[in-house]
Amino acid sequence: MKKTNPLYFIAAAAILVSFVFTACNKSASVESPIGTQSVSLYLTDAPGVFDNVFIDIKSVSLLIDTSKDTRKKDTCNWDRIGSSRHEKNDSSLVWQDLGVKAGVYDILKLRNGVDTLLATSTVFKGAIRLIKIELGTTHSLVKDSITYPLNIPFNEKPYVLIKLKGGEWDEFLPNRSRLWLDFDISRSIVEKNNQFYLKPYIKFFTVKSTAGVSGKVTPKEAQAVITVFNNTDTAYALPNHEGYFKIRGLADGTYSVFINASNGYADTTISNVVVSKTKEAQLGLITLKK
Repeated sequence: MKKTNPLYFIAAAAILVSFVFTACNKSASVESPIGTQSVSLYLTDAPGVFDNVFIDIKSVSLLIDTSKDTRKKDTCNWDRIGSSRHEKNDSSLVWQDLGVKAGVYDILKLRNGVDTLLATSTVFKGAIRLIKIELGTTHSLVKDSITYPLNIPFNEKPYVLIKLKGGEWDEFLPNRSRLWLDFDISRSIVEKNNQFYLKPYIKFFTVKSTAGVSGKVTPKEAQAVITVFNNTDTAYALPNHEGYFKIRGLADGTYSVFINASNGYADTTISNVVVSKTKEAQLGLITLKK
């Protein structure tokens, strides 16, 4: 009887193992989570020139990669994976809902360094690859005391997908991490033919790894809009009723600060403002003149 070469079985087994463990587009093995981690997600705002902006948030969930080597999934189609709450092809990718209270949030209340804790939750230990914010339909804004509906364009998806590599969170204590989401209103709202459309632009940051700028603008009637910019980054702020402003989430670097004034007051630019994550750039009192 013809004998079968044992190397044949070894080669076949190797091919089978390779097939089983290929990420994203092949069936992956079931891996038990190593443990759990506590995550806190904060929401803050880069403002726009509106009185209020009301955003209807239905839910916030995380996609966690519980596999041992999440780098193997760097080439995955995260847009496709994020379009569904069920990833049938890879059992190491686990969706977990953060239990955010569904409702309408006035985003413009979260400015000048103010933020709200969206959720704190215990989730599986692993690399967080996606944050998915599902939006409702009851969005609106108030401009010059007039309320306008805020619509999602028909070709836009009713959710926001934030893609991560897994190491972006601030692990401030063992197995306890936090991350800030900056809802940039000025880039998220488009006006066309006196109608307003919502195209959410959200970036993430941690306080310890990014820089900030703060100051106070007077007088109040100048109604200043603050722009902090350089060749690679731009951020905005609206001073509060006392004139204070604060911008966070900036990369280390040298910036210009442009104060755009109204009501006859002259604009002002402050150049060569050095910001660093080790120390906030404090501009002090900025007095505008006519």
